[in-house]
Amino acid sequence: MCGIVGAVAERNVVPILLEGLRRLEYRGYDSAGLAVVDGGRLHRVRAVGKVAQLEAALAAHPISSRTGIAHTRWATHGVPSERNAHPHLGGDTIAVVHNGIIENHQALRAELHDLGIVCSSDTDSEVVAQWIAVERNRADSLVEAVRNVVARIEGTFALGVVDASTPHEVVGARRGSPLVVGIGVGECFLASDLNALLPVTQRVVYLEDGDLVRLRTDGPSIWDDTGKAVDRPVREAALGVRAAERGPYRHFMGKEIFEQPAAIAETLEGRLVGRRVPPQILGPDAEAWLEAVRNVEIVACGTSFHAGLVARYWMEAIAGVPCHVEVASEYRYRRHAPLEGNLLITVSQSGETADTLAALRKARDEGAFLHSLCICNVPESSLVRESDGVLMTHAGPEIGVASTKAFTTQLVALLLVVVTLARRLGRIDAREEAALAALLRNLPARVEAALRLDEPIRRWAEQLAVREHALFLGRGMHYPVAMEGALKLKEISYIHAEAYAAGELKHGPLALVDGDMPVVAVAPNDELLRKLESNLEEVRSRGGELYVFADQDSGIRSGDGVRVLNVAPTEDVIAPIVFTVPLQLLAYHTAVLKGTDVDQPRNLAKSVTVE
Repeated sequence: MCGIVGAVAERNVVPILLEGLRRLEYRGYDSAGLAVVDGGRLHRVRAVGKVAQLEAALAAHPISSRTGIAHTRWATHGVPSERNAHPHLGGDTIAVVHNGIIENHQALRAELHDLGIVCSSDTDSEVVAQWIAVERNRADSLVEAVRNVVARIEGTFALGVVDASTPHEVVGARRGSPLVVGIGVGECFLASDLNALLPVTQRVVYLEDGDLVRLRTDGPSIWDDTGKAVDRPVREAALGVRAAERGPYRHFMGKEIFEQPAAIAETLEGRLVGRRVPPQILGPDAEAWLEAVRNVEIVACGTSFHAGLVARYWMEAIAGVPCHVEVASEYRYRRHAPLEGNLLITVSQSGETADTLAALRKARDEGAFLHSLCICNVPESSLVRESDGVLMTHAGPEIGVASTKAFTTQLVALLLVVVTLARRLGRIDAREEAALAALLRNLPARVEAALRLDEPIRRWAEQLAVREHALFLGRGMHYPVAMEGALKLKEISYIHAEAYAAGELKHGPLALVDGDMPVVAVAPNDELLRKLESNLEEVRSRGGELYVFADQDSGIRSGDGVRVLNVAPTEDVIAPIVFTVPLQLLAYHTAVLKGTDVDQPRNLAKSVTVE
């Protein structure tokens, strides 16, 4: 949440800062601002709303500088307003941008008050700026002042700091929130996300937790949390500048939905060897620890949690291993009974989700797992670095806040884990492994076929867009798929949507069904189909209107109060991935018709780096 950009260069950095903010706007869009150093003075411009409002303010009063920081905000402390927008000032010389949450900000604010310093905003972030200004009067350098302040901070942070008295440097620090350094020729950059840096450099350094960095035009200097100077590896970013652009699509979400066949193919690349899924995809030592697995725990948040719920069905049905799935924000705050031979799988698109990271750390402190495995899309993220093993999804940048290709590629990665574990434990033989590998190999084509339902789904969306509520139904592995469909609809269209296991209708939700309540159902041709049909009849007999995504061979047909779209026949194992796609399209087209901000829905941000 929130986006940071910083730059020090031998050219005007204001256009660089603005372009970086545009590329980070999916991380926060309540307000935006920048501060630059020019002529020994700070110049700050802030605006409520999106980056476009900041651009308009700068167009009216242009500024230029070779040193600056910028920020796009997702509010945690204090309502969206100009006074709460970043950067925040400390005295006349210090400007700070901050991601994260300062848990002891009230105590720090009280100490400032005792010194006669009154904060002008409601944010936790301003106390950092004010304290750096205090420490700067005592310290020999900006680096020393920042180090002294971060030692007192409780909570999480990524910081960018400039000082008008040292006009050719930017200082950054991180604990719990991501921060990356970009290196150019005669220039250096800071950002909370690689996407912000792609237009200016692909040479990057990923800071470790606790690092402090000073940027100058000749490059970065880095110190670890003990104050020791360290070298961090310079890497070449694999992403091209066009990877985070919309191209011909109206929205990033639409682009990312249609990228799924290619994204899934990337997830599978190198993971299918002939008719096998080799255990080495989970790491060089995988064969040793896989044999010792007796239980699996999957911990995740939001959409990634739904991926874990689908994987539980696969894990128990295919691998024969007990599997528990829990929301990370709950896992991190409860006691856990020890499980013998426990494999802990964390799932996160960004690898920086605060609750998931905290859950991993708690489990490690408790000695609660045999091995930790991370399913993630960002190779240099904190979750990847802190896990014993990793299976990257290789989905490419996902800019839309509502996750689409990240979800389906997470499902593919989790199914690869299941197949690998099942084979190693002897729960499936070589013939069964080959059959599952063949299904995975054919999966991109099956998703491509599901995308061809785009136009009829758009016509369904015309009916859904005028409603205020919706129910989603599924059974078995498709109950979590229904949950994901409901989440997508509520996230981007603001229609209240809830999902239920279809067999639970008569235990309460049926009371909501009438002619004004659309009911969306997922109906694959599996062993639960006849049971689902009975549940759908319960809806029809109460006057509910059904929208059914049905397997072409299911026998379910359109009729009075029943709309059916046929999905090409799909094998049970991969059906949850295929049936997810029509639900994404339904949510997308409904939101477009309602005129909401599809890529940046209100109150939400892409990377949830705070609790």
